[in-house]
Amino acid sequence: MATPIIMPRQGQTVESCIITKWHKNVGDPVAVGDLLFSYETDKAAFDETSTVEGVLLARFFEEDADVPVLTTVCVVGKPGEDISEFVPEGLRTAAAPERQPGASQPRDAQRTGSATAMSTQAVDAPQAGDARIRISPRAKALAKRAGVDYSQATPSGPRGRIIERDIVDLIASGQRPAAVEEEQPQASVTVVRPVSAAASPVPQSDLGAAYDVVQLTNIRKRIAEAMHRSLATTAQLTIHSSFDATEILELRKKLKASQDPAAQAITLTDMILYAVSRTLINYKSLNAHLVEDKMLLWKHVNLGLAVDTDRGLMVPTIFNADLKSLREISAEAKRLADACRSGKVNPDELQGGTFTVTNIGSLGVEYFTPILNPPQTGILGVSAIVQRVREVDGQLRVYPAMGLSLTFDHRAVDGAPAARFLKDLRENLENFMTLLATE
Repeated sequence: MATPIIMPRQGQTVESCIITKWHKNVGDPVAVGDLLFSYETDKAAFDETSTVEGVLLARFFEEDADVPVLTTVCVVGKPGEDISEFVPEGLRTAAAPERQPGASQPRDAQRTGSATAMSTQAVDAPQAGDARIRISPRAKALAKRAGVDYSQATPSGPRGRIIERDIVDLIASGQRPAAVEEEQPQASVTVVRPVSAAASPVPQSDLGAAYDVVQLTNIRKRIAEAMHRSLATTAQLTIHSSFDATEILELRKKLKASQDPAAQAITLTDMILYAVSRTLINYKSLNAHLVEDKMLLWKHVNLGLAVDTDRGLMVPTIFNADLKSLREISAEAKRLADACRSGKVNPDELQGGTFTVTNIGSLGVEYFTPILNPPQTGILGVSAIVQRVREVDGQLRVYPAMGLSLTFDHRAVDGAPAARFLKDLRENLENFMTLLATE
C-alpha cells in the first residue's frame, strides 16, 4: 500500500520548511530508516527518514521548495500503485484530468504533470513567458544579478529545466558577463549595453574562475537578516569590564576532581550563566523586550545561549534559569547545545529568550561587541582569560582576568543601570561560592 510522507511540524510556531536536499530519486528502493530528504526551518535543520519500505513513487517538490507543514512531500509504495489521492491540493490544478472510460490519455499529460507523470518526476509547471528555455524564477534572478547568459547553462532540473544550481555552475565556469539590460527611469525603452571582458569586476585567468560561488543556506540568510535588522532598528551601545576569575577557576578544578559525573561536567560558562540569572533578576530593564513603545518586563529569566554549529549560529533558551540550580543549568545548556549541533533542536526552544549570553573566550578573543537579539534589550559577551597585574597591599600580583562585554539597547536602558548590572555581575562571579551559599 502506498504511503505518503508528509512535511513534519517542528514546533508549534513553524508553518513551513524548505527542502534542502533529496537523498532518494524516484524509482529508488527505500528501506525503513533510509534518509529521504533534508529540510530546514528558519532556525534549524532536520533529516526525514522513511518508516516504510518500498520504492519512491513520487516527489512533489524539489530542492529549495518552501513546503507547508503536514503537506505530502513524497510517496513510498509498490511500483504501479495509484498515488493520485496523495497529490497536494495546490498541485492538482497542474495535473491532467483523470482518464475517463473510453477516452484516450491527453497527449500533454506528461508535460503538465498528471498523477502518472508525477510518479517519475516532481511537479514542475512551465514558466510563463519562457516558452523556449525552461528556467526557474530563482535561477533567472541569479543569472540577471550575475550578468550571465542563462541560455548557456546546462539544465539539471525536471524535464530539462534550468534551476539555481545550474546558474551557480555556469558562474563558476568563468563565463563572461552577458549583455546587461538597463531600464531608463524616465523612458519606456530598454537600452542594451554590451559588457566587455575588461569590465569584468574580477579578472579571469587561464586557471579558471577566480572564486567559488556558494549559495547561502536558509539558516545563513535568516541570520544575515536578523543581524542587519538588529543594527538598523536599535540603538546599541557596548560597555566592557573584567573580573578576577580565581574563584570560579578553583571551583572548576575541584569539580573536575570529584567523583560525580554531573559535577565534573559543570563548566565556567555554566557558572557564568548561573551568575547572570541571579544578577539579572534585579535589573528588569535588561531582562526585557522592547516592543514598539512598550517594555515587557519579564518576571523570570529565560536565558538565551549562543551556540556555534556547522549550520550557523543558534540561540536556544534555558527557560526560568533563575529558578534552576547550577547543576540544572549545566545539564540544560549541554542538552540544548547538543540538540543544536545535531540538528534535532525543537524550534520552540529557539525563541522566548529575555537575555542572551555568548562566549567566544575559547577562541582567544579578549573583548568584542555582541549584537543584540531584538526584542531583547541586552546581551552579554564573555571573553578569554588573560593574565593581568594589579597592586594588592603595595605588591604587584598577577591574576586571571576574564572579559565581559555588555551590549544594551540605549532606547530602553541608560548607561548607569547597565554599568551597575555589570558591576554586580562581576562581584557575584568573584565571590561565586558566596552566591551559591545564599540560595
